Amino acid sequence: MNFLQTFYPNRYENSTYSIDFEKLYKEGIRGLIFDIDNTLVPHGFPADHKAIELFDNLRKIGFKCCLLSNNKEPRVKMFNEDINVDYIFKANKPKRSGYRKAMNLMGTDVKTTVFVGDQLFTDVWGAKRTGIYSILVKPINPKEEIQIVLKRYVEKIVLFFYKKHLKKITK
Repeated sequence: MNFLQTFYPNRYENSTYSIDFEKLYKEGIRGLIFDIDNTLVPHGFPADHKAIELFDNLRKIGFKCCLLSNNKEPRVKMFNEDINVDYIFKANKPKRSGYRKAMNLMGTDVKTTVFVGDQLFTDVWGAKRTGIYSILVKPINPKEEIQIVLKRYVEKIVLFFYKKHLKKITK
């Protein structure tokens, strides 16, 4: 494995809202951990109708869900008001501890949990370091904080090689 593969997600999707969650449930997944900003809503936005409907559907399917964010509690709590799932703020992703705590809250383990997020160097890398299947989604909104904008340039390089790698293994 080359160094860049450390950051490769298990899957890459256009959107959180295009993921086939029913299929994941049939495959044995019982817990879903989500990043918030640019994964579920644009950065800083409250939960919108789409997000509320998603979590209602996930509950109906049978999933336990947890939000895992590096944001402070007021941001995460505000988003979660209409979602009403477990959450962890100031998670210090990519540290493993937040991911482990999320699984503990949901009563799942690395084999029955999937992480969904929009950043390679925090979300995906943290999930991979913990042993959790990761789904990278395209950011919802290109308007981001400067430190994230800078990381996106490096992410583009990693994603270029990731896509090349996928073509090679699907031939």
